Amino acid sequence: MKTMMTPLMKISPFSRPNGININKPSSLLPLSPLKTQRNSSSPNSLAFPTPTPTLTPNISLSMAASSQSTAPTASPGDVNINKDDVFQLIQAHQEKAARLPPVEEIRTFLDRSVRGMLSTYSKKFEGYPSGSMADFACDANGYPILAVSDLAVHTKDLAANPKCSLLVPRDPEDRTDLVVTLHGDAVSVPESDKESVRAAYLARHPNAFWVDFGDFHFLRIEPKVVRFVSGVATALLGSGEFSPEEYKAAKVDPIAQFSKPVTSHMNRDHTEDTKVIVQHWTSVPVESAYMLDIDSVGFNVKAVYQGDTFKLRVPFPRRAEDRKDVKTLIVEMLQAARPHVD
Repeated sequence: MKTMMTPLMKISPFSRPNGININKPSSLLPLSPLKTQRNSSSPNSLAFPTPTPTLTPNISLSMAASSQSTAPTASPGDVNINKDDVFQLIQAHQEKAARLPPVEEIRTFLDRSVRGMLSTYSKKFEGYPSGSMADFACDANGYPILAVSDLAVHTKDLAANPKCSLLVPRDPEDRTDLVVTLHGDAVSVPESDKESVRAAYLARHPNAFWVDFGDFHFLRIEPKVVRFVSGVATALLGSGEFSPEEYKAAKVDPIAQFSKPVTSHMNRDHTEDTKVIVQHWTSVPVESAYMLDIDSVGFNVKAVYQGDTFKLRVPFPRRAEDRKDVKTLIVEMLQAARPHVD
């Protein structure tokens, strides 16, 4: 794996410093569906339904840093702190926040993604690149699967030259966030793999009935290199690349599959609790916090301070073992934060 970090530099305090620190384990988190009833008088009122037991792979991971920031602290009520000072708090916290290892984060991110920019060599305009938005799903090895029509321009391009790339941004509206580009060759899926590939694709695109049309077939992009960059235009610029072997060997984080339902629940019913947790565990005096995703070692939020928006990593006090344990950890974090804000 090749990685690069630029020297820290002074920038606008709110360039949304959310880059991956590639010198430490790094990642993002996704969680599972929760419906809850809340008793507002108690932090324990985050009521998660009993989950269906699932197999949780044993992934070795070392926490990159203490899960509670050692940056200079600020009282949650200090809403008038100088923005430069707040930026320093954010930077200090982000540099030490525990994450999944970079390759595991990339592997997990692509596994949960469904759409990207497919670039091919144009058959019609020889020598020029051609781009198109393409839906995809990853197979068991993390290789992107495309369902393509014989009539599509990119299908004709790939038939003439299988070399391509797939660019997938985590947040298309935020150029400082993670962007992954997978370079590889698009090859036809053999008959022996079609059923498993079809099932994997429909799991991500359940309404894609057209995959069974006569002019459609599946292609698999076999990676030659997987590259990433994050923190563009910020002091936390990070980039790197992984070989096909490194990428294939990486595990998908087992908690990531629960991200959408858990974050939806927290953002719908517990926005104040999320803000309190973020303030206490990051020492950053946010005015609001919107949970984006979660993984085994923490979660990511989009926060606001004095009208500026930025992203923060919030590590768990320890690794989450399963979906039920995520609820336990969130409740513990809220209980620890409450005495400091009540």
